[in-house]
Amino acid sequence: MPDMETKKKNFTKRKIVKKIVFGLIAALVCALIVFPIIWMIPAAFKTRREIWQLPNTFWPNNFTWDNFSKVLTSSLNGYNFLSSLGYTLLVSVIAVVLSLFVNMLAAYAFATMEFRGKKALWWYFIITMFIPGITILLTSIKVVYFLHMVDTIWVLIIPGVVSAYNIFFFRQFFYGIPVSLEEAATIDGCSRWGIFWRVFFPMSSTPMVIIGVTTFMGYWNSFVWPSLTIVNNTKIAQVMQVIRILNSNYSSNYGIVIAATLMAIAIPILIFAIFQKKIIAGIAISGLK
Repeated sequence: MPDMETKKKNFTKRKIVKKIVFGLIAALVCALIVFPIIWMIPAAFKTRREIWQLPNTFWPNNFTWDNFSKVLTSSLNGYNFLSSLGYTLLVSVIAVVLSLFVNMLAAYAFATMEFRGKKALWWYFIITMFIPGITILLTSIKVVYFLHMVDTIWVLIIPGVVSAYNIFFFRQFFYGIPVSLEEAATIDGCSRWGIFWRVFFPMSSTPMVIIGVTTFMGYWNSFVWPSLTIVNNTKIAQVMQVIRILNSNYSSNYGIVIAATLMAIAIPILIFAIFQKKIIAGIAISGLK
């Protein structure tokens, strides 16, 4: 018996030590990830001299709003930061709505319907997941140029709406919905469309949030595609384009770039704060599936 109690105590001690070690590692990783953002907040209110001075101080000696005012009033050859912020938000929201609608319908068809060529079409979608986007960048530009979409808001939205991964994610989730619910809806007289809207759609709030947030972040942080397709129509330039221009124009006064970046990340942080519970639940679902 004493040996048994000793083993239990040793096991408990090892368990506690593991928790402490993993907790410290997690805290260190979180600190490394969050530190740049924490450093940006006071840096946005510093003068150019304070940002580059050595030794550097965390808090500014004199708070100033000049960096923010220059971001909002600077003339950047037709580019405007506030306009880019608004159009980026508009593009991201429209893209999220279209992406959820199209990908959920496709996933619903693959999960519940039988039709000719289903397996071949599914394999086609799956294969596209393994093709790096950069390898088809030039051909994609040729396609949108041929369709006269360059320098329009739709060239920022349409090409990224359909996603094989999003379809796969929703399809796997739909497989977890009991068939009895679909059969009951069919007996009640629901069509395929009615079953989707009344059964599958209401039950998919968690995967909709995780895919919606992921899609939003992808569009919000997009830089390469807007830079190649929005050239002359500076009015609809995306926020990352404008920050890059600010970085070029104010490379010596980095406080302006930091202020613009801080304003740009405010909306994604707000979205994460609102939907964090659903995002965590969605990650758990993706792990289980």
